Amino acid sequence: MRLRAAFCILPMILLVGALPSLRAQSSAASHHATPTHATTSKSAELPLIDLDGYKKILGTYKGKPLLVTFWATWCEPCRYEYPTIVELAKEYKPKGLAVFGVSFDNNADMHLVRDFLAKNKPEFPNYRQNPDIDVDAFYVGVRPQWTGTMPETLFYARDGRIVAHYEGEQTRADFVKAIEATLSAH
Repeated sequence: MRLRAAFCILPMILLVGALPSLRAQSSAASHHATPTHATTSKSAELPLIDLDGYKKILGTYKGKPLLVTFWATWCEPCRYEYPTIVELAKEYKPKGLAVFGVSFDNNADMHLVRDFLAKNKPEFPNYRQNPDIDVDAFYVGVRPQWTGTMPETLFYARDGRIVAHYEGEQTRADFVKAIEATLSAH
């Protein structure tokens, strides 16, 4: 498996030694391809999704400009960027922007995820990529050129096509520019 995060390489190296036990834990967890709802910072767990689940969630937003953020607590740039996305989601919600997040955290890190979401208080839904799936296939299914660099942010026009994307940490100004372009895309 390719390393998932060019900007988060050290945490990934540390996780490699824990993978066998994490896989055993995650295989005991239930698998949800299509969550019925997403949780925010007040909930205990994030619904697991695979590529089909992701595509179904995208379908529920068709007709709306959408920002999707892929993040993890082990990714330092993600932790820096996420509060900005939370602020912008609140700011641009009245203009019609929808937002949801997808965490790449493992089962063993859910306490960190709960703390992170409680601290940031997103008003948008968050899901978790099922750790038992082929992540490379997930990346390619989401955006064929994506190699797993984190954070990854996608901007979808109302018709469901990707109009912008960012790999790696971005500034607020970068996000504002992409959001404005997304809102005006036809």
